[in-house]
Amino acid sequence: MFINDPELLSRGGMDRPIAVHPAALVESMEVGSGTRVWAFAHIADGAVVGEDCNICDHTFIEAGAIVGNRVTLKCGVHLWNGNVIEDDVFIGPNVSMCNDPYPRSGAHLSEHPRTVIRRGASIGAGAIILPGIEIGAYAMIGAGAVVTRSIPAFALAYGNPARVHGRVDRQGRPIGSPPAPNALRSRTAA
Repeated sequence: MFINDPELLSRGGMDRPIAVHPAALVESMEVGSGTRVWAFAHIADGAVVGEDCNICDHTFIEAGAIVGNRVTLKCGVHLWNGNVIEDDVFIGPNVSMCNDPYPRSGAHLSEHPRTVIRRGASIGAGAIILPGIEIGAYAMIGAGAVVTRSIPAFALAYGNPARVHGRVDRQGRPIGSPPAPNALRSRTAA
């Protein structure tokens, strides 16, 4: 069950409420109208989240992370300082975003590399995205991929390390692939 936090609703005269589950923690003053924040999600002070986003259970958005409009973050996604997610991006469950190329306990970067996920891109469940790369607009990253370098727009990439294996359209369908088996059956039956 969601609650509409009166403090969140009063921010900037929003026309649509932010729906915040009672078990979520929203510290940021920069969460857009119409965004839904589910149980055990944590949006830290200094994080930016756009309008009409779906922030699912057990997500974390650190100060310095930027999330655009109409973004879906499925369960178990953590975004860090330096992560920039543009509009209309889908990030599947348990995707790991990294922001330090040489991490050590107690060592803190003065500035984190920017990792940018461009408009309309989709990242499959369990993918790992290394720091300082860019995933192009409308690209499709397969489940479990380990993305070690930038991926161009409209690319279909998967594997470990992720490699481009084709292209997709704006809806994420592979370009130049044969029709699905069910589509062939329905045409031949007619």
